[in-house]
Amino acid sequence: MTVSRRSALAGLLAAGSVAPARAADWRPSRTMNWIVPYPPGGSNDTFARPIAAHVGEQFGQAVVVDNRGGAGGTLGGMIVARARPDGCTLLVANTAQTFAPVVYAEQGFDLLRDFAPISAIAKVPVSLVVNPAKLDVKDFAGFLAAARKAPGSINIGSSGLGTMPHLAIELLQQKAGIALTHVPYRGGGPALQDLLSGQLDATFQPLSTVASYVQSGRLRALAVASLTREAVLPNVPTFAEAGLPDFDVSTWYGLFAPKATPVAALDALHGAVQKALAAADVKHIWQEQGARIELQSRQAFADFVVHEVERWSAIARKTGLPME
Repeated sequence: MTVSRRSALAGLLAAGSVAPARAADWRPSRTMNWIVPYPPGGSNDTFARPIAAHVGEQFGQAVVVDNRGGAGGTLGGMIVARARPDGCTLLVANTAQTFAPVVYAEQGFDLLRDFAPISAIAKVPVSLVVNPAKLDVKDFAGFLAAARKAPGSINIGSSGLGTMPHLAIELLQQKAGIALTHVPYRGGGPALQDLLSGQLDATFQPLSTVASYVQSGRLRALAVASLTREAVLPNVPTFAEAGLPDFDVSTWYGLFAPKATPVAALDALHGAVQKALAAADVKHIWQEQGARIELQSRQAFADFVVHEVERWSAIARKTGLPME
């Protein structure tokens, strides 16, 4: 880890110049506002709302989940970065915020500089899926063979320029040494619809989103981008099993506070989220979504965030994607 990143990690765990207090003594002083930096109805909502409900019950305080979409999730991030650091205004971030400073040069915030990590919420691996009627390959080896035989002939869709699926495509091309034709969409839903209709050859999608289509034969899942197979489609191999090691691509979701938030508030919120993640109804929703429960210490989450920022920022720079 570089010196600057070590400093960033230390800063992530610091709480500013606030007198020490026990986590057990902290309670939100007002209605909590959890900013989801995307429009309503997306996966951030899916994971934020059940956790928010449980946390609100634990503290006896209302939690409002506030959708503030725009600019790839950066507008909502700016709101929280500039909010009062009292533990009541929080950001429900995902992997995209790790590389947002590279993609959106004028975004106005940085995940390491401006935020304190509270807790991971969920982790959802993606899968490479194809329309077998459009691209008749039986497995990932066949996909690679087709891509190498005719570079650029495979059209692969994403949810948009500078999004997580876009970077997954770039990483796949880099690691596999292949050339694909990227087709950006305005969201993962339209990309999936064009894949189903035969307008696209392939795309990256959460397994839970495409499981029914794979089971019916309309789509074929070639590999899942996690270190182990996923229960929702246990017969789909990992990329490592399919011949491409170290291809771990998941969209994760986590809760962050403004940087100067007191340690007592961060620790109390972390404990509340961990308790919420252990609830039976939350476990059921996560299972339906093909998501993994992330139970870990606040420091472990901070370590993870630094690693993810370094990793995905480097990949984003290679794409030449800075946007105004």
